[in-house]
Amino acid sequence: MILKAKERGGGAQLARYLLSMRENDHVELHEVRGFVSDDLLDAFREMDAIAAGTRCKNYMFSASLNPPGGSDPTVEDFEKAADAVERKLGLENQPRAIVFHEKDGRRHAHVVWSRIDAERMRAINISHYKLRLRDVSRDLFREHGWEMPKGLLDWRERDPLGYTLQEWQQARRVGLNPKQIKTLFKECWEHSDSAPAFAQALKERGFTLARGDRRGFVAIDYRGEVYAVARQAGVKTKDVAERLGDPESLPSVDEAQKVIAARMSERLKGFVRQSELEAARGQKALEFERSEMAGRHRQERQMLHDALEKRWIAETNARAARLPRGFSGVWKRITGGYAKIRAQNEREAWNALLRDRAERDGLVASQLDERRDLQREIRQQRERQQTDLLLLREDIARYQEMNLPERERASRERERDRSRRGRGRDSGFEP
Repeated sequence: MILKAKERGGGAQLARYLLSMRENDHVELHEVRGFVSDDLLDAFREMDAIAAGTRCKNYMFSASLNPPGGSDPTVEDFEKAADAVERKLGLENQPRAIVFHEKDGRRHAHVVWSRIDAERMRAINISHYKLRLRDVSRDLFREHGWEMPKGLLDWRERDPLGYTLQEWQQARRVGLNPKQIKTLFKECWEHSDSAPAFAQALKERGFTLARGDRRGFVAIDYRGEVYAVARQAGVKTKDVAERLGDPESLPSVDEAQKVIAARMSERLKGFVRQSELEAARGQKALEFERSEMAGRHRQERQMLHDALEKRWIAETNARAARLPRGFSGVWKRITGGYAKIRAQNEREAWNALLRDRAERDGLVASQLDERRDLQREIRQQRERQQTDLLLLREDIARYQEMNLPERERASRERERDRSRRGRGRDSGFEP
């Protein structure tokens, strides 16, 4: 499992996030341990109150347990992973909560521990926890026989197209995948050997090169979104400065945004709105199907829960009826028969618990398989939508260039030819 974690405060806010259904198909509060209340929000408020007696601000340790795609770990697997984490970090017997989230056909768990030792009223120091979690993650991959990600084996092999939360939020606003944006910038950078060539490569894809804060380089799209060139292209800021030179010759962000806005005619804006509407139309139908499936799955789980609870009560009553009462019970205690019956009841209760958990895991696994089939359709639809939106940006760039004065259009054409010759040299072909 991929383990990500952080120390944090704000218990009530975290509880509301963990219980939110906004982006999840299913949310299940699995465990609340070591608290007075079994309600997550009240339990985290309890953590808040205890931490108020200390000077610790980040009094919670919050971790996410993410199994690889296509795997179906059981509840017991998640519990063992949480136990391994707390042993490694010295959080044994600390109050904790486990919440399961399911979305996009995948199940993952959030585990939150209190860092406050209530007896000594001190925060438990968790040093170098990222390195420790990496070791636990490797052990879990080996234990389950999962293919280990290259970045987990060697940090130098990490995905260069990884993105931050801010980049993901920005990509979501424009309807694109953050990895696609990074790929686009990376291609422009690799196929350009000068500032004019890089600017032209971006221009052909609907981006305008501009001067950012602190003399940095940024790119701006037709929406006015600002992208840091070094971060999106995956190169060092020093390398960007060496290739692109002095940014003072470029327009500022405000100037570039005003120019782009001036070129966005009402006709072009209408074309953009229509294209985006058509791209999103198919997604809405699949979203409706996803919502209907999630509702049906919740109903199936509730029916199984009710059936298992009814069976558990009946079996518990049957086991209780075996225990002798009155004089017979006293005699059974003397002869040892009572202890044998109680031991038998305990074994049967434990086996029944494992049986019920296996049935729940089986239902969840089958539902996840069904959800993954739908997710493949959703992913294909998104890929088509992404392709359409990327082509839309190129169309906007061409449409805007058609309306440029003849002299400026000829200059752009020369830069485009120079950029193409640069790409030809990179590929070993000189046109």
